[in-house]
Amino acid sequence: MDKPTAIAPPVQITPPSATLPVNACDAHVHLIGDDFALWDGRIENPPPGTIDTWLDRYRAHLAALGCSRGVIVHSILYGGDNSITLEATRRMGDQFRAVCLISDNATEAEIAALAGKGCKAVRLNYVHGGLLSWDGMKRLAPKLADHGLHVEMLAHSHLHLEELAPQVPHLPVQVVFDHCAWPDPKLGVTDGHKALERLLADGHAWTKLSATYRHTPEPQDLIRRLAKANPDRILWGSDWPHLMLNGVLMPDAGQQLNLVLDAIPDDTTRQKLFTDNPARLYGFAS
Repeated sequence: MDKPTAIAPPVQITPPSATLPVNACDAHVHLIGDDFALWDGRIENPPPGTIDTWLDRYRAHLAALGCSRGVIVHSILYGGDNSITLEATRRMGDQFRAVCLISDNATEAEIAALAGKGCKAVRLNYVHGGLLSWDGMKRLAPKLADHGLHVEMLAHSHLHLEELAPQVPHLPVQVVFDHCAWPDPKLGVTDGHKALERLLADGHAWTKLSATYRHTPEPQDLIRRLAKANPDRILWGSDWPHLMLNGVLMPDAGQQLNLVLDAIPDDTTRQKLFTDNPARLYGFAS
């Protein structure tokens, strides 16, 4: 059966309502290109275009937002072959980092090879499914830490965080929860989301104030709660080019950024969110 093809994001976006700090980082995008092999288990095809086409669009995207650094997260559309993400990171240069996919049986040699190509984290996905399990990650965590990698996790706070949160402080790697830990806004502030806030407050985890358009139509209160929990542990990412929308309307990255700027008006927290925190986590030079 043919896979549906995703639509491309708009070229023109709403201008940011404020200038971002110097060396601002968009800490969550995906790079695509139809000159790289797709995974047979994918649920859709990415929009057409070669990696060169999409790198040009990515550069324009960063310029429109006012970002000069970025983190490219490998998409499950390409399965466990990280080639496109590593190539995109290489071409973008030393102000860019990769988040890759590995399986439970990854070897130390494979982990070391990723670390040598600009990879700073591996992704564990409880929402869309993936290759790495929680137990597998725990087994691999010492090797990941030895090579300077952390764990980025996509999980539902209301389904998973109560169970996982007590384990996080004991891991030898840092853990970043994507997309505000994807809450269900109909449930209000759940025990799982409070667990995330405690992890942030205690310095045991990070979270990305990203992709709220997927789960929370009016996210300012959510963003404020997470920023208040610990402004030193928050990151921002656009989630461009907005793959696997699953019925959600295509967002405007500029409008999404403006929601964050509206929720976080003070310059000190913005400096941490967009520049200082990603520099620490991903190893960007000052």
